[in-house]
Amino acid sequence: MTCPTESGCNCEIAESGRETVQIEIVPQRILNPETSEKLLGRIYDCDGIIRVSIFGSRLPDTVGYGPGTGQKVNHPLKKTIDVEGQQVNMRVSLGRLRVEVENDETALEIKKICEETFSFPFEFYKGTYFKKHSTVVDYAKMGPDADERLLGMTDPKGKLDQIIFIEKEEKDSE
Repeated sequence: MTCPTESGCNCEIAESGRETVQIEIVPQRILNPETSEKLLGRIYDCDGIIRVSIFGSRLPDTVGYGPGTGQKVNHPLKKTIDVEGQQVNMRVSLGRLRVEVENDETALEIKKICEETFSFPFEFYKGTYFKKHSTVVDYAKMGPDADERLLGMTDPKGKLDQIIFIEKEEKDSE
């Protein structure tokens, strides 16, 4: 269901009845692990983050073919970063980032974070990037009661253990 307001925004009404905004951030450079950690940490510090997905070139563990088949790959971008207190092994070099947030204010806050973090140009888009309904692949891999936050995030040929799920800790307000 699309947004009931006539503001022309590309938001949707989630099944739970809340309005969501989906954004895509495309830096003009591949991010190194330190910049990725800084950016993801600052994004996760924002309120209203629903889900984040990163895209980029795969960083393999071993050489897949050729004379060095089976040997370990020591790529300088393949490091472990800390996101929300969880150690995450970088399996891709961050080249594009998609974020689903609860409102436009959070989207603008993320744009400001990108402007402060990047010393180079980037593109910032609003649109629909995450699926809202279960696909055949989602049903086959996760069953009929799949978590809504994981819908559309599986690769048909990929494995479920390749998805890293970072749950944001709720802050106690006393």
